[in-house]
Amino acid sequence: MRVLIPVLVCLAACAPEPPTVVGRASVIDGDTLEIHDQRIRLWGVDAPEGRQSCDDAQGKPYACGRMSANRLDQHIQGRPVSCFEEDIDRYGRSVARCQVGDKDIGAWMVRQGQAVRYARYAGSAYVVEEAAAKRDRAGVWAGRFTEPETWRREGRGR
Repeated sequence: MRVLIPVLVCLAACAPEPPTVVGRASVIDGDTLEIHDQRIRLWGVDAPEGRQSCDDAQGKPYACGRMSANRLDQHIQGRPVSCFEEDIDRYGRSVARCQVGDKDIGAWMVRQGQAVRYARYAGSAYVVEEAAAKRDRAGVWAGRFTEPETWRREGRGR
């Protein structure tokens, strides 16, 4: 009994936290979902904005923001999404690590080149995925693009 109690306490303390929100997600853009009327910003990634355009490998412009959102929607395919809140952003949105099954959506978006690693928030997360996307010239890395944060700062979305 003296051994069992510490083991049970450790198991309870080590149990993974349940998701903050689970449900069918609507894609708002390449880094924002909505589940049960709650906006959720994907933690650690930054996707091209809805009206942002990039250049493909041949130098032709394409709607990379819409492409990013469409690819995210195709990836989720109406399956349940589980999100684990990390923070609240300045707009009051939950900032969360989200997954479909046991696969991290942010990691998938970065690996596909449909989002970039948001370095100042992500720490060392998604470094491997971004390096692989760059190497393979996946998504936005196939041509030229402006980092989404720079694009917003320059006011191109207005």
